[in-house]
Amino acid sequence: MFTIGDFARHGRVSVRMLRHYDAIGLLRPAHVDPATGYRSYTADQLTRLNRVIALKDLGFGLRQVRDIVEEKVTTEELRGMLRLRRSELETAMTAAASRLAQVEARLRAIESEGHMPTDDVIIKKVPAVRVAELRATAASFAPEHISPVIGPLYDELFRLLGAAGVAVTGPGIAYYEDDAAGDGRITVHAAVQVSAPLQDGDVTVLDLPLLDQAATIVHRGSMDAVVPTAQALARWIDGNGYRSAGYPREITLECPEDRDAWVTELQAPVSRA
Repeated sequence: MFTIGDFARHGRVSVRMLRHYDAIGLLRPAHVDPATGYRSYTADQLTRLNRVIALKDLGFGLRQVRDIVEEKVTTEELRGMLRLRRSELETAMTAAASRLAQVEARLRAIESEGHMPTDDVIIKKVPAVRVAELRATAASFAPEHISPVIGPLYDELFRLLGAAGVAVTGPGIAYYEDDAAGDGRITVHAAVQVSAPLQDGDVTVLDLPLLDQAATIVHRGSMDAVVPTAQALARWIDGNGYRSAGYPREITLECPEDRDAWVTELQAPVSRA
């Protein structure tokens, strides 16, 4: 047997924590000396300790931990629960990283007001193009609402195109419009250039009309951080005698695994003010 100090060292926990676990019935000592009150533990109890610590570190409350441990779940069942919890935490971390990128983008937009170069803005005609697309609704045009919608749309779009044997012939083109409900929601179109004939089915194939005049600028980096680029484009439009005529299209020029290395052209339809 081990004294409580030795058991704490082997378990890489504090003596105070072991005393607390004993008090709440989560991990009782194997033996308590009736004369001195000294607690003793066995090596086999490290198994229970490891389960308790793993569950606690994954965000379970001590009452939940006790319920799980007392139900005597199998090792495989416990692994499944831990994998699920890990997946939930990874999703939360991804969402938090996305929010952080959006906050940083807003800060850069504030810091660069009046200083961000706009000489890269080009007015050009964008020809009509045939695309295959899927669509869904986002709560607003804010990056935190668009990103969780458009990513899964593209995943499903490419899966369906691959299954149908439809070849992609050009870049991805995301475009947006106000939802028909008129409550601030946005219809998100995840499209990609194809040469397939017009057809009905799970994927809509249509001809995206030309833009007679578009103010364009290239954004480098994640679309979570697009705000400074988009606002630089807006300042250029307003300062050069043009009027916005709709949401900008987003043309994916480069899309490596590293989102910070993405290259996207924004194409904002405009008319002369």
